[in-house]
Amino acid sequence: MKYVSEFSLKKLKSEKISLVTCYDYTSARIISKSDIDAVLVGDSAAMVMHGFENTVHAEIQMMCYHINAVKRAIKDKIIIADLPFLEHKKSTSDTISSIDKIMKSGAHAVKIEGAFGNLNLIETLTKAGIPVMGHLGLTPQSINAIGSYKVQGRKSSEAELIIEQAVELENAGCFAIVLELIPKNLASEITSKIKIPTIGIGAGNGTDGQVLVLQDLLGMNEDFNPKFVKKYLNGYEATLRALNSYHKDVVELKFPTDDESFT
Repeated sequence: MKYVSEFSLKKLKSEKISLVTCYDYTSARIISKSDIDAVLVGDSAAMVMHGFENTVHAEIQMMCYHINAVKRAIKDKIIIADLPFLEHKKSTSDTISSIDKIMKSGAHAVKIEGAFGNLNLIETLTKAGIPVMGHLGLTPQSINAIGSYKVQGRKSSEAELIIEQAVELENAGCFAIVLELIPKNLASEITSKIKIPTIGIGAGNGTDGQVLVLQDLLGMNEDFNPKFVKKYLNGYEATLRALNSYHKDVVELKFPTDDESFT
């Protein structure tokens, strides 16, 4: 997958789309050899890689740093990057300047959270040839307003609003929409109602694709166990075990051996 137009082709063929987040070169090299369709350099890097409490702390410089690292390893997959907190609320020229930096760092498309208040900007960007992915449901950049990471759209009025926003994002020119933490029946309804692909995270299997944070699916955080995450590896235990084995070998003079030494 090299072009965002392939997202729509996959939807037409009823082929599911797989995305995973990535923020560093080493992980990107592994992903580049995998069957994963596309990579999201998410503003979740602020939390996963830098230890901040939420994504609000991600900035353009941080995003470009991680995009550059990922781009050096990813050659034949779409790279989508989050537009950081408030960057889409500045003047159009300032926003375009920020997107320019993101694209020149190696991203093929940008993801913008929310719909209402952003539609004119998204239309301007898509008409200028900038691929935009939408994001509805739980929008992490709004955590200070939402109050907690909870499922959105359970009330009928909220569900209707999310459906309306999805249609508006499609009309504004988005090539796909992330649906985060919404009921699976709502996600399925949106998926059938719009022509562009939906990418779910905590939205059931009725979407056109799925996205997960790489460190989550690898099980690197023993304390993070949300309902919507499936851990395909106990990376935390495996890494801790390897580190302790290394320490034990050093202390007991089992490493380095002659095999790891020069004569």
